[in-house]
Amino acid sequence: MKLPAIPAIPADLDITVARAIAEDLGSGDVTAKLVPAQQRAQAFVISREAAVICGRPWVDAVFRSIDPAIEIDWLIDEASSVVADQRLFSLRGAARALLTGERTALNFLQTLSGTATAVRRYVDAIAGTGANIVDTRKTLPGLRTAQKYAVVCGGGINHRIGLYDGILIKENHIAAAGGIRQAITNARALQANVPLMTEAENLDEARAALNADVDLLLVDDFALPELREAVKLTRAHRASGGKTLIEYSGGTSLDNVRSLAETGVDRISIGAITKHIHAVDLSMRFVA
Repeated sequence: MKLPAIPAIPADLDITVARAIAEDLGSGDVTAKLVPAQQRAQAFVISREAAVICGRPWVDAVFRSIDPAIEIDWLIDEASSVVADQRLFSLRGAARALLTGERTALNFLQTLSGTATAVRRYVDAIAGTGANIVDTRKTLPGLRTAQKYAVVCGGGINHRIGLYDGILIKENHIAAAGGIRQAITNARALQANVPLMTEAENLDEARAALNADVDLLLVDDFALPELREAVKLTRAHRASGGKTLIEYSGGTSLDNVRSLAETGVDRISIGAITKHIHAVDLSMRFVA
């Protein structure tokens, strides 16, 4: 498989890394002081399971922050697939610094690799359908941009980053505004100059969203016959000059994702790829 394009490194990477080091290091690594200050060491990191590896910039930033003299030699590219027991990178430097940075670096790498691995499984499952796997805002607190980066490394695409770069009208907005048409009218009146997206829980709401030519129609938990009808309506809308894309959301698993994609939806958003994380099993070992 051709590796996906690597996204830009998030602007908050250094802040995220500094915060993670601070919560682990506190007033100092007392355990690392068991090792003489002058002792140098070599180590390597392996993945104990098959995975898509993501998070190199965070690993580099962790060790760079702790000791810029640490040398890191990566043996795999970002977003590469690896097999169990494959070496990912080696390190050389002060033994204390390697020990201090180990857990924070691996925490980032195992979490972001877990996200990328989950995304890649879904992407592979719908290969050839034309649909895209999309993330949500259901991310780990403090790791929003990092996980969004990992989604792209896995072959998916990003939804809005937060509440500021897109309007997504959901069921509670619809209820509070007095209906989907009024909610869309209110959104347009804001002139926010961001994409306008709306959720629909039935075909009547889907038709209302299409009539308003929103940027994205998000159909929530539609049964397959209903979903196929919504796709048919969306395609007819685009054929007549509309721009709306259709996205499915709700109850998606590896068992049903292909049948959902084969309905012709443009996108399938999956909260589980960023909130139900299986961290990849990684291990760092010193060379004797």
